[in-house]
Amino acid sequence: MDTLLAAIVMGIVQGLTEFLPVSSSGHLILVPYLLGIDDPFITSLSFSVILHVGTLVALLLYFRADWLRLVPAFLAVVRHRSLGGDPDRRLALLIAVATVPALVLGYLLRDLESLVREVGPVAVMLVVGGGILWLAERSGARSRVALDLSVRQALAIGGAQALALIPGVSRSGISISAGLFAGLDREAAARFAFLMATPITAGAGLWEVRKIISGEVGVELPLVPLFAGMAASLVAGLLAIAVLMRYLRTNGVGIFVAYRIALAALVVVAWIGLWDR
Repeated sequence: MDTLLAAIVMGIVQGLTEFLPVSSSGHLILVPYLLGIDDPFITSLSFSVILHVGTLVALLLYFRADWLRLVPAFLAVVRHRSLGGDPDRRLALLIAVATVPALVLGYLLRDLESLVREVGPVAVMLVVGGGILWLAERSGARSRVALDLSVRQALAIGGAQALALIPGVSRSGISISAGLFAGLDREAAARFAFLMATPITAGAGLWEVRKIISGEVGVELPLVPLFAGMAASLVAGLLAIAVLMRYLRTNGVGIFVAYRIALAALVVVAWIGLWDR
């Protein structure tokens, strides 16, 4: 497959799967495997992270009204060292608290994803993550909103997000699951997960851009496919967020659990077929 077309395909895959709880990092490993794409640029971790920049922009655009309130609210918390009875200040503080364990663990385990980029472990984690999502759907009270979270619960959700470093787990999937376990309703769990993911995704993107600028990536990154993939991930990401937020208002996550298991089964079948050759 042509590099430009492959980059656009991967951008669409990233945009859709970053926000649907099915694991974008897992798909960025599995899709080239299933389509027979062996371009080192397309399969590189650097390209994968750059695609996340496109979905970061999608997050910022979709939740722009939230961030226009939350950023000044957080600065007010820092300045006045008080919530002042302001719900935006409380939500901003909860998001900041949830970000801390993900940042710390993400930095300490920053090489984990590059070490676990094989289809077998991804298939296993698709099933494991699906099982966690299934349990969360059935265990959570689904009666609370993000402002009802305690600081301890926000920390727990942030810590859960760090598990997404393992391809196949899914950042949105594990964060939504943690929110459901904390009693949030589905839409509130997804919104908190996406708001919490924004600074983490920004940090990872800036780290990778720094490596690209300094020439540390070890693989040639053609600019046209790079930006085409990023643009595709942005557009697909906006669509995925809008569809998921609307879907979760009235529906459960069972369809995503079924999809994860079906994809894992497809990978196993493809792997056995190739192994038999």
